[in-house]
Amino acid sequence: MKNLAVGILVFLPALAGGIALADEQGKHGDAKGEGHVIVPLAETKWGPAPPSLPPGAQLSILEGDPRMKGATYTIRAKLPDGYKVPPHWHPVDENVTVLKGTLILGRGEKFNLKGAMELTVGTFSHMPKGMRHFAQAKGETIIQVHGVGPFEVHYVNPEDDPRKKPNGK
Repeated sequence: MKNLAVGILVFLPALAGGIALADEQGKHGDAKGEGHVIVPLAETKWGPAPPSLPPGAQLSILEGDPRMKGATYTIRAKLPDGYKVPPHWHPVDENVTVLKGTLILGRGEKFNLKGAMELTVGTFSHMPKGMRHFAQAKGETIIQVHGVGPFEVHYVNPEDDPRKKPNGK
């Protein structure tokens, strides 16, 4: 099946949140720009994750623009085994569905796996704006995130922010 969402991810580090954007092929729609999107998991085109996330993740924007206030978006993130996102929050609601692997998700301002939940394939999670949470991948994990922008990551502990570390590490 031909992927209707073929696109080269372009990195835009100057933008707040640092989200990658797709090329102009109907913004992942069909060639006529009708907006119909079909992206099989196996045909996802991956690019680097934004600098707001710890190094090692990959990202794909399926539709919309996660940077725009009030705009809907759908993105996928591929996380390597053991990948961790320190406690953080978002200024908008976050909706996550696990497509592959296991995402360990915890709530609170400290990274503590005791009491965290293992979200397996098919599990959906909705986190309201401002909710402090953290995550860790168990095995290679792919998640799909959708919502209404802007999608931004704000770390509870500013020292955890990879944008403030030399070389993003």
